[in-house]
Amino acid sequence: MSEDLAEWLSDSNEALSLQLVRDPEDEDVLHAQEKRAIEPFHPTFTYPIFGEHEKIFGYKGLDIQLKFASGSLRQYLSVTYDSKLNSPATPSDEIEGTLYKFIPPDYTKSEIDFSKLVEKDASEFKPLGEKIGSYVRPAATSSKSKGKGKGKVSNGEELKEDDENAVVFEMYKATWNTPGFREYHRRMQLFILLFIEGGSYVHEDEDSWEFITLYEKRKRPATDSDIWTYHFVGYVSVYPFWCYPDQVRLRLSQFVILPPYQNQGHGSKLYSTLFSQMLSRSEVAELTVEDPAEAFEDLRDRNDLRFLVSKGILDDPKFSMGIGPSDESSRSERVKWESEIRRKYKIAQRQFDRLLEMLLLKELDLKDEKELRKYRLHVKARLYRFNYEMLSQMILEERKEALAKTYESVVEDYERILEMTFH
Repeated sequence: MSEDLAEWLSDSNEALSLQLVRDPEDEDVLHAQEKRAIEPFHPTFTYPIFGEHEKIFGYKGLDIQLKFASGSLRQYLSVTYDSKLNSPATPSDEIEGTLYKFIPPDYTKSEIDFSKLVEKDASEFKPLGEKIGSYVRPAATSSKSKGKGKGKVSNGEELKEDDENAVVFEMYKATWNTPGFREYHRRMQLFILLFIEGGSYVHEDEDSWEFITLYEKRKRPATDSDIWTYHFVGYVSVYPFWCYPDQVRLRLSQFVILPPYQNQGHGSKLYSTLFSQMLSRSEVAELTVEDPAEAFEDLRDRNDLRFLVSKGILDDPKFSMGIGPSDESSRSERVKWESEIRRKYKIAQRQFDRLLEMLLLKELDLKDEKELRKYRLHVKARLYRFNYEMLSQMILEERKEALAKTYESVVEDYERILEMTFH
């Protein structure tokens, strides 16, 4: 592309801005640290929409605004620019027509109509589906607050939903059979493309999809008001697959918390609620995850580790039995114990193996050469089984070197996760 034409290229990640819009009456009561929830933010990815190079051709000063009513997620689209290239030989990219393929057709381009819609949305929108969980956070009231309150006030007492300083978050479970949810899902699914690498829309003709949506819930500030408003935070989708002989394996497919709510613990709350729901269902054999991103894998590891510790696994005398060189009876008893614990908590095999290895490392005395060797052999044996096809094609020395490097990398990652989880 010539230098002159390159001037007409825009980065689609920067050109596109997103915003969750509340009624002005609801925006005014937000404290300074809470206003992040209503500020514009940019997508992480736009290649599913605008192509792998994430560029838009034919404009200078391009500004694409896609705004969402914060509860119903009904949309407003605005495309403006300083100048547009009008050349039959090198036509400008069609922006609205491209977006039209990915968003519901009922968006508006009228600011007035959108403002009316947001106002109506604030008093009328209610989450779809069955409420399955909630938690409370203190409102951010000072510049020092990071929005990570654990639901307690300064005197250590638990916040209640009707406390003046409380912000409530609620989770709702829905399926395609939930009235109105298909239409709602078509509005929220865009976030999968924009924030999950490799994300794609789910097929509506697959009937068994399950969803949990997460909302911030606020009471209208007026003293005589009995209106609660709901503001979308994120969601997770799962799909059940048959598991021999008569159960299902739940596969977590999509998990997103929108940027204004990230790094505040909401992802952990959503995941732990899903996990708790899964444990309570007798027909579910285990929870698996489809190709997890690194950030989600970390979140999953931290929550699974805390869960196992909360269940007293470190105090179980069988926890470290049969690790490394040991008699056949000890190994057999440990294998049986692992199987029972894993099935009880419905954790996928590879994930369970990793969690146990991390917890063993947590309890390991690194100065004890004998115990360190036992741990190293235990982890390498699992890595060898997992990578058998590749390793079996190597000569002995190459295999040893590859295993040693993989072990060091795995332990380094375990140490990183343990540091985040327990410190």
